Amino acid sequence: MAEVSKAGGMGVLGAAGHTPESLEIDLRWIGEHIGGKPYGVDLIAPTSMAINDDNVTGQELEAMVPEEHRAYAANILARHGIDSADVYVNRRGGTGGFLTAGRATTIIDIAFAHPIKLIVNALGVPPRYMIEMGRARGVATAALVGAKEHAVKQAEAGVNILIAAGTEARGHCGEVSTMVLVPEVCMAVEQYGVPVLAAGDIVTGRQMAACMAMGAAGAWTASMWLTTIEAETPQVIKEKYVQASSRHTVRSKARTGKFSRQLRSAWTDAWENEDAPTPLAMPLQSRVAEPALAKVNKLAEGGHEGAKQLSTYFVGQGVGLMNSIQSTRTLVFEFMEDYLKAVERLNGTVGQ
Repeated sequence: MAEVSKAGGMGVLGAAGHTPESLEIDLRWIGEHIGGKPYGVDLIAPTSMAINDDNVTGQELEAMVPEEHRAYAANILARHGIDSADVYVNRRGGTGGFLTAGRATTIIDIAFAHPIKLIVNALGVPPRYMIEMGRARGVATAALVGAKEHAVKQAEAGVNILIAAGTEARGHCGEVSTMVLVPEVCMAVEQYGVPVLAAGDIVTGRQMAACMAMGAAGAWTASMWLTTIEAETPQVIKEKYVQASSRHTVRSKARTGKFSRQLRSAWTDAWENEDAPTPLAMPLQSRVAEPALAKVNKLAEGGHEGAKQLSTYFVGQGVGLMNSIQSTRTLVFEFMEDYLKAVERLNGTVGQ
């Protein structure tokens, strides 16, 4: 993330999954290594979840997960030669990367204790506390949206920047394509004067240029960084990404309980079968998927063939354009060059 800012972009730290302690450590490290460049924090404080009580214990959460779901996941692992006996043992409390009201306040306080320039929320209107803190500290607040009615609601709530994420995007996404969503959102919020960043697996400069032509003020990118040398993405996943086409992703509720786009694998295929149990509401489904996939990816890194078949991670349809593993700086420069060439082509059409 720091390398993105230093190369000329604006890096945003994904804080989903961070504890208050780990977020403090990461933000302190960023401050020491980013060279004064601007950066932001992105978190997930959903508007609705099955659990919104900060006092729910790990044992209580585990008790809410039907044994059918764990058994189904264990069976998937077994069919690929993986022992699942230790997967669901000694599970800790919490709601994973998804923040309840109290946890969100703590994370937000930690973020604002550092010189961030942007704070972003996904899956709903940001907590009022986040918006008010942003105003008080002069930090822009942003939110991801996948439909124009959501964009209007965010603008009315006082969000400074909207990120219109098309269905092509990695992670949580809606149903509308970027080509339709960006101009739709731009027109819907024009009266509010809120700038719109285009998202939806933008991995090339020409895609950004196209979105700018549709009214966007800039681009929000995600998947493209997953194959950089500096990314913490497991090597086995990086290699899968560069070999994949744009058709090798799936949009499913089976990982988090809400629709998210990820790399298709034997794991995702299994959850699409007719005999698969219906995914649980957020955050319960993650308590089924994440422990199993953590073991899968660890074994895949060690060369386990069954685990390699199952390994998956969030990525968008732009994966078909991610054809090499290279440095962040190189990727930024190539993106900029591609953007400039696209703008020149667009300018050339004016006089024709």
